[in-house]
Amino acid sequence: MSEPNAADKLLENFTVDSFTYSVAQVRATFYPKFENDKSDQEVRTRMAEMVSKGLATLEVSLKHSGSLFMYAGHEGGAYAKNSYGNIYTAVGVFVLGRMFREAWGEAWGSQCSKKQAEFNKFLESNRMCISMELVTAVLGDHGQRPREDYVVVTAVTDLGCGKPKFYSTPDVIAFCRKWRLPTNHVWLFSTRKSVISFFAAYDALCEEGTATTVCKALDEVADVSIPGSKDHIKVQGEILEGLVARIVSRESSEHMEQVLRDYPLPPSEGDYLGSSLRDIWAENRSDEKQQIKALLESVDTSFLPNYMDWFGNDVADGHSRNADRSVVSKFLQALPADFCTTKLQEMVRLMTEKRFPAAFKCYHNFHKINSVSSDSLHFKMVIHVQSDSAFRRYQEEMRHNPGLWPLYRGFFVDVNLFKNKKGIAGESSQEINYGSDTNAKDGLANEDANLMIKLKFLKYKIRTFLIRNGLPVLFKQGEAAYKTYYLRQMKIWNTSAAKQRELSRMLDDWAVYIRETYGHEQLSSFSYLSEAEPFLEQYAKRSPKTQALIGSAGSFMRDLAIIEGSRGEERDIIPSSPTPMVKDEGLIVFFPGIPGCAKSALCEEIMSAPGVLGDDRPVHHLMGDLFQGKYWGMVAEECCNEPYSVILADKNAPNRGVWRQVICFIFYS
Repeated sequence: MSEPNAADKLLENFTVDSFTYSVAQVRATFYPKFENDKSDQEVRTRMAEMVSKGLATLEVSLKHSGSLFMYAGHEGGAYAKNSYGNIYTAVGVFVLGRMFREAWGEAWGSQCSKKQAEFNKFLESNRMCISMELVTAVLGDHGQRPREDYVVVTAVTDLGCGKPKFYSTPDVIAFCRKWRLPTNHVWLFSTRKSVISFFAAYDALCEEGTATTVCKALDEVADVSIPGSKDHIKVQGEILEGLVARIVSRESSEHMEQVLRDYPLPPSEGDYLGSSLRDIWAENRSDEKQQIKALLESVDTSFLPNYMDWFGNDVADGHSRNADRSVVSKFLQALPADFCTTKLQEMVRLMTEKRFPAAFKCYHNFHKINSVSSDSLHFKMVIHVQSDSAFRRYQEEMRHNPGLWPLYRGFFVDVNLFKNKKGIAGESSQEINYGSDTNAKDGLANEDANLMIKLKFLKYKIRTFLIRNGLPVLFKQGEAAYKTYYLRQMKIWNTSAAKQRELSRMLDDWAVYIRETYGHEQLSSFSYLSEAEPFLEQYAKRSPKTQALIGSAGSFMRDLAIIEGSRGEERDIIPSSPTPMVKDEGLIVFFPGIPGCAKSALCEEIMSAPGVLGDDRPVHHLMGDLFQGKYWGMVAEECCNEPYSVILADKNAPNRGVWRQVICFIFYS
């Protein structure tokens, strides 16, 4: 196999006949993507019902803002959502290896390398995959650039029996504490009262919440709270993407408490002093291939003995690992050697015949290079779902055919095509008991077992959906189209009217600023926070209200110039010309029982000097001598019509009864 094209030649000459078999095994995967048929409110109601009847527990976890990274051991491979052997997986391996060394280095000293090799061997011999949220400052901006580069384990999957079997959260925590891997913050709600309190807390915080306020609120209402080994506030920051709430076994609370007793939180061993991700990234910024090589060379060889998935069989020539498209057709034509292969063929055949928006990309498996011959070929297949509509359509197929295996996110399969003239004494014709699904074992109906809801926070959505995702609209179609875009998004989210007004003013200022800065050259969404964070930081300084709107911005950006070169000298973020202070609340000016104090003269002076109040709210002078009937009732009507206006109530307010009416206008307008 020394010639670059030798593997391609073998594939070209490999023909499928009656003696051709295939073995397919899932190598890495994440949870299936389930779309709820019910509305969010219906899902929430059903969750509360199940918990109140003692059928289940509600589990809630933090959603860190990063990208999916999966690791199955050195030979099993490192994977991103739909790819492997690239900069994303190189960063993932580097960060995981560094965190592993931080966790074990001081405790094990020179034995740390041995522990890393033991970990890889454990994953590969048990055919397991761990899924993580990979959070870094170098792989593209989300809601906030993290303070540290890190991973948090989100799933542990047993692939040894064919169909993926996902660990329960208590078992994930036990696994992570055994190997000193970073865990997420999890809360359990096992009573109707606590579930209702959780949803009420989210509703109260969905527009204003940050990591600190949300975690504190959930700690107060949860039945069980298990802090993560990585504190979101310390490693990522205050901007919280959201929460994931799902139905789990009713025994989860007891199981979790037992795990916490059996596996106490391991000690923190301190920082590893090697080169950081950001140092390596900055030093090799001009060449991605060199970045990959530098990152991999910084990983302990016991953790990563070679770089085959990135550079092929020979680092020097790095020939292409892409295989011919015929692999898929030959895989489907070959006889399945076992039941797992039968089910994977069934899935691929269904999706290709019905033209699902998905790609089946195949690559030569260099880890099996010594096993390749003219009668035995090894590949890695990436099942890349290109649209969420594929998941919805596949779910519908599963309703008609419950025997279908789920369509997973981050789906990688090892495929071996081989010849065997003696035939296979196999299990392809019948289903083998591959272990029961956790939820099925708990006795939950399928639609209830998959109940899950994602709850996102507005401060994250401002940055990602309204600013980042709105860039193409703003630069290609202009500010009017951008305004239509962001107002439509806020309407979909049911954002409150007051918050819509606040955001509209901020986003209009952002649009003017970024268009003046970049002209017709669109700001890159990959590193949009390089411009957005300084803008938001300056905007937040306008008033306490704008500070509350923004939440957290700018304080850590000065240390992150490694992402891309600066556009030049420092400049004012907010336009230097005077701009009126923006306010969202109304104001009533009234005179509590002081006759003859020149009320009308004062009000007329205010009206004759536009902008004297220092903001852009409309000002109405309601002169009592010109109105007949109930004057304060008319004031109340004006408050309701324009709750953010300034009303000059030019009439005596002589007693507490009138003052109470004014208080009512303030609270109910």
